[in-house]
Amino acid sequence: MSTANTDSGDEVNVLQLTLHGRLVGYLAGFSNGRNVLSFAEEFTGDPGRPTYSLITHPNFPRAEKILSEPWARNQRLHPILSNLLPEGSLRELIAQGLKVHVDNEFHIFSYLGEDLPGALVATPMEPDDVSDSVLTSSLAQGRKAKAVKFKKGDQKNNFSLAGVQMKFSMKEKDGRYNLSKGDALGDWIIKTPSTKHKNVPLNEYTAMSLAAMVGVDIPEIKIVDLNKLDNLPQINLPDEKQAFAIKRFDRQNNERIHMEDFAQILVKYPHEKYNSANYEQIGRVIYEFSGDGLTDVQQLARRLLVNILLANGDAHLKNWSLLYQDRITPRLSPAYDIVTTSVYIEDERKYALNLGRTKEWYTVTAANFQSWADRADIPWRAIKPHLDDAMDKARSLWPDALKDLPMDEAHKEGLKNHWSSLQEDFRIAIK
Repeated sequence: MSTANTDSGDEVNVLQLTLHGRLVGYLAGFSNGRNVLSFAEEFTGDPGRPTYSLITHPNFPRAEKILSEPWARNQRLHPILSNLLPEGSLRELIAQGLKVHVDNEFHIFSYLGEDLPGALVATPMEPDDVSDSVLTSSLAQGRKAKAVKFKKGDQKNNFSLAGVQMKFSMKEKDGRYNLSKGDALGDWIIKTPSTKHKNVPLNEYTAMSLAAMVGVDIPEIKIVDLNKLDNLPQINLPDEKQAFAIKRFDRQNNERIHMEDFAQILVKYPHEKYNSANYEQIGRVIYEFSGDGLTDVQQLARRLLVNILLANGDAHLKNWSLLYQDRITPRLSPAYDIVTTSVYIEDERKYALNLGRTKEWYTVTAANFQSWADRADIPWRAIKPHLDDAMDKARSLWPDALKDLPMDEAHKEGLKNHWSSLQEDFRIAIK
């Protein structure tokens, strides 16, 4: 019989974390707000384990040491878990429904644990099933936490996905879309219209369509009538009739595919997504660790250029991801969240992160891209032809294509004015 001491501050709920059916470890949430992730020996000791995060991949420096120690935080979860949670209004809506504080990340995470982005699954454990090693791993010697019954929230609607917009994981059947619940995995992300900005779904559909024309890899996208969306929560919607739909690339044939964004990879919290890294770091990681580093950085360069051409100032750390299609090897995921943001932000002149020592749309040239490649140790000779190809296609295809795409007419004029204001290397003439 254990003689370890416990007190009420040591009461703990425990989640079991699994990845593709494999035990990863245990997330303990203490009543005082402390949370601790401890990895299972069967996971850390397996060199063929599925990749939980790039920083735990066997090829990543110090991966074994990173896995050997519990990941402890107060209030917030570790960044790799914290970044799986929604931000902004959607997070507030979930917290309100669960009747918990918006900063209670453990409780929100446990509620969303069955349909998180990627393939990680978090399942509440019964107190009797929690091992002593989990109960003692994060406390002072001689003390033992007390596992308590998990009280899961009873919110009517179940939805997840990270991001600042109101967006929902939904299941499509016969042309209708329903909020995913239970063990039914959502296969589409549906973004409803914004009460703050006009015609955002049409903007994003247009920007993503233009990006695909110049060789950017995107998932399937659609414009969906709002009357085809079932069981949405009670949210304010403007007088607009359509939503933007994008196929989830972390779901395929009702199975999960693991992924992580670059805030997770660089171990940054969501609030650090604009100011804690640059595009050189993203390029260096992809080139060094991707299963096809050269192909993926060529695609990365193409997307960086497209974000400049489309006046997308929001390509921050969370809008770039790695996908683990084979469960182990990272590859650059398809593109997402490409929006012409300049039409909503007065006098916006900068993209999200530094590229070749600048953030300025109207000063950037090919020389900045060469500086980016050099600083990321990527061969410029392998990048320049892809930028040239993207520019050729943008100049020849975009002016006519824009006429038939559904973007608001005032936004189209704003985008065309942006094209004419860029440096000569990237300027697009209007026919």
